[in-house]
Amino acid sequence: MNIRRVTILLLATVSSLTTMAQPDGGITFVHGQSWASIKAQAKAEQKYIFMDAFTTWCGPCKYMVKNIFPQQAVGKFFNQNFINVKFQLDTAAGDNAEAKAQYADAAFIARTYKVLAYPTYLFFSPNGELVHRELGASEAADFITKAENALNPDKQYYTLVRRYEAGEKTPDFLRRLALAALSAYDEPSLKTYSTEYLATQNNLTSAENIDFLTKTTRSTASRGFEAMRKNTAAFDAKLGPGETNRFLKRLITQEKVMPLVAKGGNKPNWAAIKTTMSAEYGALGAEAVQQAQVYYYLQNGEWQKFSTTVEGLLKANKASFNPEDLNNFAWAIFENCDDATCVMAALDWSKTAVDISNSPMFMDTYANLLHKNKRTAEAIKWQSKAVAALKTAGEDTTDYEKTLAKMKKGEKTW
Repeated sequence: MNIRRVTILLLATVSSLTTMAQPDGGITFVHGQSWASIKAQAKAEQKYIFMDAFTTWCGPCKYMVKNIFPQQAVGKFFNQNFINVKFQLDTAAGDNAEAKAQYADAAFIARTYKVLAYPTYLFFSPNGELVHRELGASEAADFITKAENALNPDKQYYTLVRRYEAGEKTPDFLRRLALAALSAYDEPSLKTYSTEYLATQNNLTSAENIDFLTKTTRSTASRGFEAMRKNTAAFDAKLGPGETNRFLKRLITQEKVMPLVAKGGNKPNWAAIKTTMSAEYGALGAEAVQQAQVYYYLQNGEWQKFSTTVEGLLKANKASFNPEDLNNFAWAIFENCDDATCVMAALDWSKTAVDISNSPMFMDTYANLLHKNKRTAEAIKWQSKAVAALKTAGEDTTDYEKTLAKMKKGEKTW
């Protein structure tokens, strides 16, 4: 091996990284380096590596780049503790020279480290060993916490996995390992670790286990599903009124109802599906089928049936949907249906959401529906409230103010 050549390579890399340092700004990412040279630099400096594995089409990836990576507190922590790198794992027509030069490394990273969702954050030890994985967009404080976990051997996911494989299986360890698998989006391992942890537990309604089960329950066949079903009041005390049944219905819908709907093709036999689910899960199963109908009609643009089904569920059980659901349903009607009956129903859903939570987004939906219902003076009042709430929160008001201007001019906003 040519020692002088290796030394020159390392010195050149150090020089390029030093000139890019921006301690007073956001995260400083290394550019123009191969994966091999980045690992060599990490080993030479004995510094961890943070890798942002992203795609050009990923919305949460773009959110992080625009809103989180540039923050000073984030930059300070990451620049002090990591060599920061980015790898684009898709290919796009407009890729620049740097992205194209990384194609081979990006393909290797996606394949070797099984990157299946975006953004994925990979953390490597100074020796180039993968020690931790995190996923998804998050706010600055949470993002820094994720990075702190990557530096802590007691919280590094793959370090914990190696300890498990070596035989460590105390209840506390299994719980931490399962939660780390959840954060790492390792669903197969999550099922294994969760099952082993729950097998050690006699009281599934302790505060710690309620928190654990609401995060890790994925199947109607799981112990967590049965615990929630039998102890709804205890879980609602932690999650909020009606939240446990909403959670259970989502699982039934996803795992049991939708496969039957798909099997029915263009004409699902709703009556037969409802009979089957009611026999297995009682009223919970019947409501799960009705909720599946809501999303089926929404997806297929059958607005009259969509509106009628939502109305029926709300009359039978006001806690069927949370305010976010109601807001989303109301907005779908606003954008897609001009029928007066549908618009009036959506207006009622939207007002219910606003009454529960004065979210600027909820107020914007309500204002738009009022305007569509020719109640423009009221619409202007509510849209002004939405703009004011955003300003108070220090958020961008551009889109809401454009809508408000159209309302004042009597122009359509749909």
